[in-house]
Amino acid sequence: MADKSRSDQNQEFLDTLFLDGGNAAYLEQMQAQYTRDPRSVDASWRSYFADLGEETENARHVADGPAWKQKNWPVAEDGELTSALTGDWGADPKAAEKAVAHANPNLSEDEVQQAAKDSIGALMMIRAYRVRGHCIANLDPLGLAEPGEHPELDPATYGFSDSDRDRDIFIDGVLGLDYATVNEIIDIVKRTYCSTLGVQFTHVSNPDEKAWIQERLEGPEKEISFSKEGRLAILQKLIEGEAFEQLLHKRYPGTKRFGLDGAEGLLPALEQIIKRGGQLGLKDINFGMPHRGRLNVMASVMQKPYSAIFYEFLGGVAAGGEDFGSGDVKYHLGVSDDREFDGNSVHLSLAPNPSHLEVVAPVVIGKTRAKQQMASGTYRSHKPEEVMAVILHGDSAFAGQGVVMETFQMSQLTGYRTGGTIHVVVNNQIGFTTTPDEYRSGQYCSDVAFMVEAPVFHVNGDDPEAVVYAARIATEYRQKFGKDVVLDITCYRRYGHNEGDDPSFTQPLMYKAIADRLTTREIYAERLIEQGDLTKEDHEKRVEDFYAFLDEEFEKAKTYETKQPDWLQGVWQGLSLPTEKDGKRRGDTDVDLETLKEIGKKITTIPNSVNIHKTLKRIIKARAEKIETGENIDWGLAEHLAIGTLITEGHPVRLSGQDSERGTFSQRQSHFIDQTDGHKYTPLNNLSDDQEYYQVLNSHLSEEAVLGFEYGFSTAAPKALTIWEAQFGDFANGAQVMVDQFISSAEQKWLRMSGLVMLLPHGYEGQGPEHSSARLERYLQMCAEDNMQVTNISTPANYFHALRRQVKRQFRKPLINMSPKSLLRHKLCVSTLEEMASDTEFHRLLWDDAEYRPESTEIKLLPDAKIKRVILCSGKVYFDLFEEREKQNINDVYLLRIEQLFPYPDDAVQEELSRFKKADIVWCQEEPKNMGAWSFIHEFLEESLQAIGAKTTRPRYVGRGAAASTATGISAKHKKEQQAILDGAFAK
Repeated sequence: MADKSRSDQNQEFLDTLFLDGGNAAYLEQMQAQYTRDPRSVDASWRSYFADLGEETENARHVADGPAWKQKNWPVAEDGELTSALTGDWGADPKAAEKAVAHANPNLSEDEVQQAAKDSIGALMMIRAYRVRGHCIANLDPLGLAEPGEHPELDPATYGFSDSDRDRDIFIDGVLGLDYATVNEIIDIVKRTYCSTLGVQFTHVSNPDEKAWIQERLEGPEKEISFSKEGRLAILQKLIEGEAFEQLLHKRYPGTKRFGLDGAEGLLPALEQIIKRGGQLGLKDINFGMPHRGRLNVMASVMQKPYSAIFYEFLGGVAAGGEDFGSGDVKYHLGVSDDREFDGNSVHLSLAPNPSHLEVVAPVVIGKTRAKQQMASGTYRSHKPEEVMAVILHGDSAFAGQGVVMETFQMSQLTGYRTGGTIHVVVNNQIGFTTTPDEYRSGQYCSDVAFMVEAPVFHVNGDDPEAVVYAARIATEYRQKFGKDVVLDITCYRRYGHNEGDDPSFTQPLMYKAIADRLTTREIYAERLIEQGDLTKEDHEKRVEDFYAFLDEEFEKAKTYETKQPDWLQGVWQGLSLPTEKDGKRRGDTDVDLETLKEIGKKITTIPNSVNIHKTLKRIIKARAEKIETGENIDWGLAEHLAIGTLITEGHPVRLSGQDSERGTFSQRQSHFIDQTDGHKYTPLNNLSDDQEYYQVLNSHLSEEAVLGFEYGFSTAAPKALTIWEAQFGDFANGAQVMVDQFISSAEQKWLRMSGLVMLLPHGYEGQGPEHSSARLERYLQMCAEDNMQVTNISTPANYFHALRRQVKRQFRKPLINMSPKSLLRHKLCVSTLEEMASDTEFHRLLWDDAEYRPESTEIKLLPDAKIKRVILCSGKVYFDLFEEREKQNINDVYLLRIEQLFPYPDDAVQEELSRFKKADIVWCQEEPKNMGAWSFIHEFLEESLQAIGAKTTRPRYVGRGAAASTATGISAKHKKEQQAILDGAFAK
């Protein structure tokens, strides 16, 4: 190379060393640095990129990122990424030479160049192992897919031949060493990243987090190690897990239990999360998990008595099942307990879970957020360091279910963040009978976690020490950085999807390998015996002793006495089941008139510090006038008054949904947004010094996960009013699983109350099918056994009372409300402050305004005995009927509104209809006949009419005919259909 210029030598150096695909990330780093500032890189780099024709201005714009990127998102500065991965001098070959020369002053110039080349090659190889080491890790206990080799992990890729392997190379403290040979480097990085533990973390953009993981894993002396006491504790958990499953397998062959067999390493991993979490300040851990291993986790980790579980296998009923509720199968139930490790007490709760495996995840996270806010003593803040969620997943469900992505998306969002969740994947390497190449497109089932840059620890389930070690690091990471982390335990199912299934039909090779394999407990016991931790006899005695303990528990099960359910303890203390038989249960919802005016004045006062939008200023001024006169209170104002009164009475209010801060139809305007600097002023949070907190949130564009989150929040915060609002009513259809599995049935299945409110905008204004598809009929179809409330409210005052009664009674029931659209600004849909003041209440039925508010109509209704027809209806159609009656000047037709469809107000219906026993009865709705309330309510109406001895005992239906689509999108057709409904209602 003597006849070449130094520039030519540098160019050759770059071409030979860095143009390999394995170094793409390094090249991209240098390219980005060059495009930002060409002067910041060595002349050889400048020459190289200039030859490629880089356009620095355009590239600089791309490198800096879009203007809308999150301001607090960590970005690697110039050289930062390379520094974190390769050493402070690794970004520049010149700097590398200087570093080598400084450390080795006696080297010649040629020797310095070669040493620098070796150093950079070694550092790039180390980086490759950090990035790709998991690809060749020993993760599969069955050995069905050999990891093989990876070209980016071959020393030859970085210019090292076999003869170079024992030469000392300067690596400047990386891996904890100043010098190391290639063989020593390979030994350390393989042990760290390619053993039974493989880690994916280099996608994390925060250099502090990435450096922490490296520091935690790397080093010549750092190995997975436990004390003898720790190793024996791990073995004991494996014994407990295997013995429990085997006992059930022998005594109840073929009975479904979704056993843990093949994944016993999960138990000591969960114990480690609890123990280390308690040391790091955790006081409460909320678990969610599917069927697999659930009974074992309940017994071994959550400490549910084994005798209680055996009792259920003997046919006994879980607590409360016979006296109340329908109950559920054993592997769906929840449990809670307190565990103590090293003097630290941690409360544990396992949420009940349906067969829709992943839907419990947002529920548990919402519950966790509620507990965090309560732990802080104020709903204005939360304590993630004290309360955490741990969600267990199956590999197929984790990769396949969209709710997983939705849940990850909320992990760092204001109002939803919980300081990170530990996601534990019990990776069966199969989904029922579906293999990984059939159920996912990515390399791992955990790839979805990359969207939030969560580090992923892949671990071989048959190395329990590696599993526990990874669980410890995951817990520490979560507590330190407050972000999600994934523990992917690769294991297998010894008996297939369930114990009655023969998996060899579809996976013969896998189950041949499983049949010949020792259990995790046997493998680990042999390891401990070989290293002298215990003798073979000691091990056998431990196993025998635990089997004897299980036999004793089994005998106890025969005389086991079910304890009273504890579902109304803790934060639920003082609440009870409803005792009223008539279904009124209105609660104390009235508010003193002066209080209403005082709150109304405060929420319509605009501080001088807020530069409010001129249109909103007019809206607020109009609201202030309504408060002053006490008249024409519209929907949005009534809602604010309900919330304002609740938070001043000690009830926090949480409202979330898409665009809920403003309101989809601009009806809410909970925040005043300053038009100069964008800051938010929330009037409802400025009522008094001792008020509770109003938290209103624009959720991300999710229905299933956000509704699940809010449901979970409501189950842990019974004193708070929790509201989820669909942007359009049909959006809730994407969250139907949450309604089916939790909101409508959890009280009956699992003895779990909730006072969640669902607001579903719904109406017929000629805006097409999705404008009118809140699917009222679906909710009514699920109504039974006093499980929830369904309303279609027509006045702001009644809405005011409906919201307040959610927390003003001694019990909690979910509320599904068909919220209006056109009624938000309808001239007739208004109320007075008097209708919310003292001695007022929620009305399940509302009278005809011609009777109730005679000043609102020009007609005068005939006496009751001369009324020829009563039109029963619900919601917005009432006002259409009212206006049509005015138009036709009809005075012998009475309009009766059913505001609460379920629980059906039979007593009130009978009382009102008994006034009109000789009248014809019509049920009028805007929805098609196969939708809306008709199919649900007509039988109830018949029973009421029969009970009062009415002339007509079968109401006549008036509405749209049965249809496949909820509504037409053609304006002219809508008007024609709407007029036909009105004509049919008043036809002679």
